Amino acid sequence: MRINAMLPGALLLAAGMAQVTLSAFGQSPPAAPAPAPAAAPPAKFETTKVADGVYTFRYLFHRNVFLVTSDGVIATDPISPDAAAAMMDEIKKVTDKPVKYVIYSHNHYDHALGGKIFKDAGAKFVSQENCIDEFRRHPNPALVMPDETYKDKRDLTLGDRTVELRYFGRNHGNCMTVIRLPKEKILFAVDIVSYKRTAFRIMPDYWPVDWIASLNEIDKLDFERVIPGHGAPVIPREAVRLTREYLEDLMAAVQTAMKETHDPEKLKQTVKLPKYQDWANYEVALPLNIERVWAHYELGW
Repeated sequence: MRINAMLPGALLLAAGMAQVTLSAFGQSPPAAPAPAPAAAPPAKFETTKVADGVYTFRYLFHRNVFLVTSDGVIATDPISPDAAAAMMDEIKKVTDKPVKYVIYSHNHYDHALGGKIFKDAGAKFVSQENCIDEFRRHPNPALVMPDETYKDKRDLTLGDRTVELRYFGRNHGNCMTVIRLPKEKILFAVDIVSYKRTAFRIMPDYWPVDWIASLNEIDKLDFERVIPGHGAPVIPREAVRLTREYLEDLMAAVQTAMKETHDPEKLKQTVKLPKYQDWANYEVALPLNIERVWAHYELGW
């Protein structure tokens, strides 16, 4: 007991002697390591090459694609005026060929605005035909109306490249175009396909049953990789299946829970999908996804 009681004092004395000894020889005790520098924030925008002549452009959280052909550039969603200007500069770093086409993936303005810079340079704008009515119902001065539309499918050829435009019915909105690059076996699918990420918020014009049906048809296409509208530059093919399974499990869980209650607030508190608890946005988005599925069963929309 006596030795233990004296030990802290002895240690302090030893430390003091060590300090004196170091000072006597002109030395200082080693300095504490400097804190690690803070990680730099991600760049506002960036361009990533994913295949020969195929690039994905990210602006903040949104992503699109542009394809360089022997006769010009095929671009997709301009996103916003600021994003489109940055994208135009990025394209000019890659090629001196003009942008000949801009393809709208769908009607939502967080992807579709800002195309004037490409229109002024001579580009033609293409969309699925249902986008026209959506754009007319919700006019916006930053929107360029499509010059050309298609109904179910269109193969767009420019120079030495062809892209396949396909419409699989309503899913996220009612004019979603999924683009396949047959040579590279790459799919560009905005908002309806993500990788281990729950659906965005309450999904006001997401149609869950039709969305699942669309994903079933998309999964039949010949592709190996997906460029999404948000997230990583490229995600694996299985993202289509995983997204579909999440929706199926979500709908089944809500339908089962509604045997006990039709109160959406109680459903948001009780329905859990532990299989997906590690997915991005799970805690925030799951209750909102639940409310959208509740509306499907309770209100018929």
